[in-house]
Amino acid sequence: MTLHREIVLLDMNGTFMFGGDRFGPDEDYWLAYREFGGTRDRDTVNGSIKTVFDHLAVRYNDPGFFDNFPRVEEALAVVNPGLSDDEVGRLAAVFARHELGRIPDEYSEAVRALATRHRLGIVGDIWAEKSLWIDELDRAGILHLFEAVVISSDIGSVKPSPALMRTALRIMKAEPDDAIVIGDSAFRDGGGALAAGVPFILVGGQRHHVALAHASSLLELV
Repeated sequence: MTLHREIVLLDMNGTFMFGGDRFGPDEDYWLAYREFGGTRDRDTVNGSIKTVFDHLAVRYNDPGFFDNFPRVEEALAVVNPGLSDDEVGRLAAVFARHELGRIPDEYSEAVRALATRHRLGIVGDIWAEKSLWIDELDRAGILHLFEAVVISSDIGSVKPSPALMRTALRIMKAEPDDAIVIGDSAFRDGGGALAAGVPFILVGGQRHHVALAHASSLLELV
C-alpha cells in the first residue's frame, strides 16, 4: 500500500510500542516503589496504584473527560489525600514504569523506513508524564525522526478527542489534507483522526468501517 500523504501521525502503544499497561491484578507495584526509595508497605502501595488506575480508567471512558483528563499526580492527590509531594512523585514514577512499553527492533526499522518517505509525528495516549517514553524513543534510535511528539498527559486530552491530531498538525505547520493517522484502535485513533478531518489506517488485525485501510501490523503496512 502506498500512503499518499506527506505526513504520517503514529499512535504508539499497540502500534509500534508493546508490552506496556501492566496493571493486571497480579502486578506487584511495590517492587518498583522500593527502587524509587519508598518506605511504605506492599499492600498500601499496591492498593494506591490500583485505586488511581481505576480512578483514571473510569474517566478514560467518560466523554466528559476526553478534553479534561487528569494527570496521574492529580489523580493520586484525589484518591490518596494527604500524601507528601515526594510520595506523589514516587508513586507517579511507579505508575509510569508499569504503563511504559518497549519498541522492538523490527518496529524501529519500520519507523525508519516510513521516515524516508514521510514526515512523522506521534499522537499518543499516555496517562503518566512522558519522560520515560522519550527515553525509550531515544534508546530505539528513532526520537529524532519525529517532528512532533504529542502526548495526552501534556495537553489534558485523550483520544477520540481530535486535540492530539490538531496539535501535531499545528506543530508541523500542516493541514488535515496533508496527513494520515495510523493506530491500533478504531475508537481512539480512528475517532480522533476523523474528528480532525484526517483519514485513518487500522493496524493490529481488526477491521472497522471507519478505517480507510487495514493491516495486520505496522510491519505489514510498511
